[in-house]
Amino acid sequence: MDFEPSARVHELGRKLWDFLVERVLPSEAEYDAYRASAPPGDHTVPPVVERLKIEARGRGLWNLFLPSASGLAQVEYAALAEISGWSVDILPEAINCQAPDSGNMETLHLFGNEEQKGRWLEPLLDGRIRSAFAMTEPQVASSDATNIECRITRDGDSYVVNGHKWWASGANDPRCELLIVMGKTDPGGPKHRQQSMILVPRQTPGVAILRSLPVFGRQDQHGHAEITFSDVRVPVGNLLGAEGDGFTIAQGRLGPGRIHHCMRAIGAAERALSMMVRRASTRVAFGGPLSDQGLVQAAIAQSRLEIEQTRLLTLKAAWLIDAKGAKAAATEIAAIKVAAPAMATRVIDRAIQIHGGVGVSDDVPLARMYGWHRAMRIFDGPDEVHLRSLARAELKRDHLAGPNWLDRPTRTGAER
Repeated sequence: MDFEPSARVHELGRKLWDFLVERVLPSEAEYDAYRASAPPGDHTVPPVVERLKIEARGRGLWNLFLPSASGLAQVEYAALAEISGWSVDILPEAINCQAPDSGNMETLHLFGNEEQKGRWLEPLLDGRIRSAFAMTEPQVASSDATNIECRITRDGDSYVVNGHKWWASGANDPRCELLIVMGKTDPGGPKHRQQSMILVPRQTPGVAILRSLPVFGRQDQHGHAEITFSDVRVPVGNLLGAEGDGFTIAQGRLGPGRIHHCMRAIGAAERALSMMVRRASTRVAFGGPLSDQGLVQAAIAQSRLEIEQTRLLTLKAAWLIDAKGAKAAATEIAAIKVAAPAMATRVIDRAIQIHGGVGVSDDVPLARMYGWHRAMRIFDGPDEVHLRSLARAELKRDHLAGPNWLDRPTRTGAER
């Protein structure tokens, strides 16, 4: 495994960092002021984001997440995703690498037909529209995606969708035009072949967006929608792949997306550590800077250790996806999904503590950062599901065959 960034990643990384420092971070105050002045329920994007999107394209910082568009491997994009995590509300969207659109674009690229790509993928890649992913449901434990109850029923040349979804991130944004909906086409079929995915234009009759769910009392700009689908009729050509492919598509969608989420979490932790160091070096208490205090030094040192450990694990997962595919990297993907948000919340929490009262206010971004990364321990699968997967893999592993990297054949029971 070689994680040394290529010359191209170095070049893109420098461009992205300069864009962050010169244009994005100074724009955060304007972004926040617009959001604060917006009426309740208004999820219009602050105009500064659209201006930054134009500039990012001019700098060659656009659609970096998609290998077919950027030419970057997952391990290469991972380093750039980390930088975008320094300003997670603005920078990912400014370079058109924001969730859930990046995952939806990846899904359309991998599983969409030419007509679907032309109608939906192209405007998403161009940044003209936004999209949402509707899988989670309020009435069932969505940690097990086979639980979903939404029905997708064939009726002649149409499919009819009926169901209740929530946490469909992005659907409240007025630019959202597409919902990718997961539901059951064959409730009596094999457990992992009951589900399908279908493309539903947001304005289709029968689609009702009820509200946007807050995260720790805060409304995100793009919203997290609760939606009902009542006899929503769409053409059969809107089905992604074939009937029964829904679970497979979902798994393919989530692998690279979790790399992106985790690297952005590492970027957020790096920003929190930077703020921690700056605050500790400039704030005076008990006759000297806070950085003279042993407990503060320990918080800084522990944060650096945890960031480096998590970065290496995440880069390993990205490398495995590139080398052997997402299925081969399933254990590492599960591991980083637990490790990254837990690490980020610990580091951000230390930064809040060292900032004192201002740390829990909106004068600095730490409280918002903490809320988002605490929520990350639930979305895209809660910690417990990933820990369960890790434990099952470990229980099956032949520990007498040596460490995983030896790639030795599994021994038989007699040889043990």
